[in-house]
Amino acid sequence: MSEIYDIGYRHYDGPRLGRAHAFQALAVHSLRGVFGLGRPARSKIMPFALFAIMLLPAVVSIALMALLQQRGVAYSGYAVIMQAVVAIFLAAQAPTVVAPDLRYRVLPLYLSRPVSVTEYVAAKVAAMTTAVFLLVAVPLTLTFAGELIIDMPGDPATGEYAGAVLMALVLAVLLSVFGLALASFTPRRGLGVASVMVVYLLSSASVPVVYGALYSTGHDEAAAWAWLLNPFWLVDSVQSWLFGTPPHSIESAAYPSGPVSAAVLVLLIGAGLAALALRYRKAAAR
Repeated sequence: MSEIYDIGYRHYDGPRLGRAHAFQALAVHSLRGVFGLGRPARSKIMPFALFAIMLLPAVVSIALMALLQQRGVAYSGYAVIMQAVVAIFLAAQAPTVVAPDLRYRVLPLYLSRPVSVTEYVAAKVAAMTTAVFLLVAVPLTLTFAGELIIDMPGDPATGEYAGAVLMALVLAVLLSVFGLALASFTPRRGLGVASVMVVYLLSSASVPVVYGALYSTGHDEAAAWAWLLNPFWLVDSVQSWLFGTPPHSIESAAYPSGPVSAAVLVLLIGAGLAALALRYRKAAAR
């Protein structure tokens, strides 16, 4: 004979916050996970240590302006100079955004709510983009604030700072899309970290080799295309075209045509988003 037990479940009569709130909650939760908030202390060591390292050149620049009335690291070249730190941050934290949901197979639970695959992917990309953008933009803003407070001779470099912040956002989108796409192909965090780092190291190491080989054989125009193999130099080439800043490639070598660099940038972001969408549609169908 069957019996019915009252185990305390209650019908929800509160407001339905809708899809926008679900998207926002998922993005904020993912962003907190990037910085280890709400997780054990060891989860906070890597992101905050890398954040502190990113601030060091800004502190040195402010000291130079205060003591010697000289500017330090250029705003437009900050991300290129610190690209190794940004890449390590991306490799270390991107898997924390996507790997747990894949490993524990909780994606169907998210999609059982008013959240589509597209909104899920967009929330993850928004969270990682925000984290990478803060990593680059905060030191830039700190340096600019120091320049204004110290009152350097001449006009402040407001235009260069604004352009650098805008391109930091573009760089954050590009890195986040590809970092998450690479990390999403495995539910294991360690493999995700390795995959992102290997791709970055290959792109960085191949650029000087390809550029040097083509330049030494007299193919100067073809050599300029080598800089597009690295995301940091790719974004720097677009920045140089849009804002007239000097190139921050090795020995200030010339970049290819600005519109071509911008088109490559847009195509890469689109390809990364498409790869993420296909990956999660496949995962959701399991």
